[in-house]
Amino acid sequence: MNPASDHPDFWNSRYVAGTTPWDFGGIPPALADFLVRHPGRGERVLVPGCGFGYEVAAFAAAGYDVTALDFSPPAVARARAKVGPDLAPRIVGGDFFTHPLPAAAFDLVYERTFLCALPTARWPEVAARTAALMRPGSRLVGLYFFGAKDDGPPHGLDPGEPERLFGPAFVLEHDAPVPAAASQPLFAGRERWQERRFRPL
Repeated sequence: MNPASDHPDFWNSRYVAGTTPWDFGGIPPALADFLVRHPGRGERVLVPGCGFGYEVAAFAAAGYDVTALDFSPPAVARARAKVGPDLAPRIVGGDFFTHPLPAAAFDLVYERTFLCALPTARWPEVAARTAALMRPGSRLVGLYFFGAKDDGPPHGLDPGEPERLFGPAFVLEHDAPVPAAASQPLFAGRERWQERRFRPL
């Protein structure tokens, strides 16, 4: 039986084989634009499901205190090698749902290909865990994949589903389509950059 996509073995085999169609080879233009608009001043950032960890160096260079997390050992090893010894400790091997991260500690959580990589049955857990890790007034930002769910991963969101999933505590502040040329082919024309402010009720 093949492992489900919420198990490390599902992703380990893909990283080892080089079957990584989600890999951008760098940071997406939408994130680069966000970091220009919102340079950091030491705010704590969490990047769940960081993969090869391109965002780690980008957030650090923009002035953020970044922690990146992935449960796939091949991904973590390559990410640490890419960022070098100074930033390698920022990349943590662990499961987003169970790793002992500090509660209500993060000023920003970044999403890209994490939610859509998991079985949809676990999406409510992602939303609850994310809320538990964020400070009041913090931001949830990133790229959200919309479209069919059945053939994933990636599993697409329905229109309005992020609002239902994250609930009224996450206030949508910015929403824009991502040009197809600024996405990987697998995601082209189906991504939106969204920014939400966490205001717990």
